[in-house]
Amino acid sequence: MNIAHPETFVGGFIGAALVFLFTAYAIRAVGRAAWAIIKDVRDQFRENPGIMQGTAKPDYARSVDIVTRSALREMVVPGVLAVATPVAVGIFFRFVRVTPGLPAGEPLGGTLMVGTIAGVLMALVLNTGGGAWDNAKKFIEAGNLGGKGSPTHKAAVVGDTVGDPFKDTAGPSLHILVKLLSTITLVIAPLLL
Repeated sequence: MNIAHPETFVGGFIGAALVFLFTAYAIRAVGRAAWAIIKDVRDQFRENPGIMQGTAKPDYARSVDIVTRSALREMVVPGVLAVATPVAVGIFFRFVRVTPGLPAGEPLGGTLMVGTIAGVLMALVLNTGGGAWDNAKKFIEAGNLGGKGSPTHKAAVVGDTVGDPFKDTAGPSLHILVKLLSTITLVIAPLLL
């Protein structure tokens, strides 16, 4: 493959953009689910004052149902994006070419190549960064740098809140994206010959 071909370069650019867009959707999904749970907890406190007094139990099943439904609903768009992008790139560049004699699959190869590179690097950054924020909070909670309740601890909790979707959702999901990219590319490659 020659990245100097405009089609291959655009395919590679689409692969890199796919990684960032997929990551954004995954992180946004966690944020939306968190807000749904916050709303549900507030509603349960308002509906049943005994929860705050310790005389009644919250409806845990309702909260678990909200998280489950939200996880399934919010990951539809990233899933469709992961499947549709290589198909769309392959079909589009099957018919649109600027470079004479360029194999039809080369732009899709650029998408796969750059998407894989960007996906692996982004997953490493997200997994490592999220883990670092989590470890920093644990380090402070162990009594270092002011311990629990200190301004440093409050800042570490904020960092861990950002880091959790990084290391628990977006980072691991990118591994799946990279696998999907290669699998779908291999499946549709015969259609591009």
